[in-house]
Amino acid sequence: MNLGTLQQVPLREIWKHEEYDFSSWLSLPENLALLSETIGIEIIEPQTERVVGSFSADIIAEEDGTGRKILIENQLEASNHDHLGKLFTYGSGLDSEIIIWIVKTARQEHEQAINWLNEHTDEKINIFLIEIEAWRIGDSAPAPRFNVIAKPNDWAKLVKQAGERTLSDYKLLQQKFWEHLNDLDDKATLGNRKARPRHWHDVSIGSSKAHLSLTINKTNETITCDLYIPHDDDKKIFDRLRAQQADIEAAIGLPLEWMRLEGKRATRIRTSIPGSIEGTTDWDEQALWLINTAAVFRKVFSRRIK
Repeated sequence: MNLGTLQQVPLREIWKHEEYDFSSWLSLPENLALLSETIGIEIIEPQTERVVGSFSADIIAEEDGTGRKILIENQLEASNHDHLGKLFTYGSGLDSEIIIWIVKTARQEHEQAINWLNEHTDEKINIFLIEIEAWRIGDSAPAPRFNVIAKPNDWAKLVKQAGERTLSDYKLLQQKFWEHLNDLDDKATLGNRKARPRHWHDVSIGSSKAHLSLTINKTNETITCDLYIPHDDDKKIFDRLRAQQADIEAAIGLPLEWMRLEGKRATRIRTSIPGSIEGTTDWDEQALWLINTAAVFRKVFSRRIK
């Protein structure tokens, strides 16, 4: 049996620039999921380069289920005092409760500083220091790995307690449906994201500007596939796509609901079918419709949104 040898890949060989390359890469759903899995919480709704006074934070996001604000600061070099100061400038300006500092190498004095801060702040503030590495075997694509260097006191216990909270019967049904969808998605069309007990399931299109959102609407008894553009403040992305409506709908083969959502930051482009996951034997049909529709959406929209 021939086995390959792991080789570490220089980070700058993959991501030349922290803002334009690394932050954009990390904000994609499938990559943010790796970070979520590492620290044990679900990170959603990322925004890159959020303005804080005269500065800009690399990524801000939210914790799924609680809405707690998350600040992520990236540094593809050894940790330094400048970035340590930025954590608290940005964190205070954004009222962040979870702060994540990702570095190439964590200096011992900064590990000690983060541990000290976690010990001397209340439980509302949670700070992580994480190293990122990249590895490959032979000519394979590089694979990232996050290593937690410092974390809040009793974090594992707090995450475990949160995970043990009783879920409603409907929440459990949602999770089982998304698990069933993953089982039917034998070609990993949707990326096999972990099933969660919630009404939506996000799918990447390869851009940080938009993603697909598959939803189960209990109230209206509909199942939907959306192109979701979370930070389309000036509606430029939506309007550019709307100008191509005839071509897009012809390529998808379905009429679409174009939701400009005046007064809100986000915009959506949606198609839906009637359906409920309660008391039904139609899970195969519903899940396959979502898989196939998402595949077409991704093919059509990924080349129009970069």
